[in-house]
Amino acid sequence: MNVSAPSDASEDRAGPINSTAAVESDNSTAARVGAWVVLLGTVVTLIGLSWDIQWHNQVGPDTFFTLPHLFLYAGSAISGFACLAMVFIATFAQRAGRPVPRQGGPAIRVFGSNLTAPLGYMIAGAGAALFLVYGLLDLEWHSIYGFDAVLNTPSHVALFLSITLTMIGSIIVFAAHRDHGWGRFGIVLAIPVLLTFAPIPVQGLENFDLPVDPTTLGTVLFGPLLLVLGAAVLARAGVPIAIAVVLGIMQVLLWWFSPWAAETYASAIGLPLRDGLTDRAPALPALMPMFLIIAAVAVEGLFWLARTRGYDANKIVLAAGAVTGVVVGVTFPLQLKLTNMASHVSLEILVTMGLLGIPLGLLAGFFGGRFTRMLPAPATEALR
Repeated sequence: MNVSAPSDASEDRAGPINSTAAVESDNSTAARVGAWVVLLGTVVTLIGLSWDIQWHNQVGPDTFFTLPHLFLYAGSAISGFACLAMVFIATFAQRAGRPVPRQGGPAIRVFGSNLTAPLGYMIAGAGAALFLVYGLLDLEWHSIYGFDAVLNTPSHVALFLSITLTMIGSIIVFAAHRDHGWGRFGIVLAIPVLLTFAPIPVQGLENFDLPVDPTTLGTVLFGPLLLVLGAAVLARAGVPIAIAVVLGIMQVLLWWFSPWAAETYASAIGLPLRDGLTDRAPALPALMPMFLIIAAVAVEGLFWLARTRGYDANKIVLAAGAVTGVVVGVTFPLQLKLTNMASHVSLEILVTMGLLGIPLGLLAGFFGGRFTRMLPAPATEALR
């Protein structure tokens, strides 16, 4: 089954692309290095965020220039400079009259046609640039109020949305190269990164009196959406399970790293840990849906039916989203109880979240299918 509908991208705002050069450049060293460096930046940012949240929980005092914050900004800078380099490669090729490389998606002319930016790098780079701009807002916030005790401050929410944009751009970049093994592997790695981070910006809704925890809502919506997206865009056996396995490996690594890094850094700068700490699970890893593998097996079965029996792809993505929504909706409250004994879980909560998982999952499946069609086709497909 191929859910994605390759767009007619053989010609775009950057002008027509020579077919031979497009295929060659699509698998060039620059294409591979650029994609992996952008992904590396998002991973560094995610590590910094997990470390920073754990620092707040275990130590407390926080300024703009802590080491976890530097990780956050370094990750964004890594992605941003990689994007800028890829934009310059495309721009110089266009100005020299050479075929514009199809690296990271179709090229788009921006800033009055002065720059030629591949779609994925333009989005990822915009997120990185906004992150650094909003970093100045965060610096001002810290200068006025000192250390933060919560994640849902205006400067933090703006930063989180910027990081999310960079992570989305990373997926777009790899999707444009999914006709190569490294591109497919990159999608399997990039989706769990965004899946881990996507519920975090939703914490900005905690300022409103909602009947359901915003983080739980974000997990139940974005978990199915990204799992369906990965399965649909690659349309290969084993992809949903591979995404869930990568997410589990990331969870284990962050589970070990975050407390260790917080304690080691506190000891190095002479700060004590908070009094009364119990053996609580690390904050960010505990929010990663650890039972997603159950849903991944179900999604694998549904997409197998589409590939082998010819079932309607549009109905499959909806069914996959609904199944994943119910699984995540029921298991996530149980996960919170397992990782935090103070968390309250009742049969009413499980039933409510299971029922809520159906419409959220259907919505996730719908958007997962739509976003799959919106992703840029590889050069080899665009030329057909």
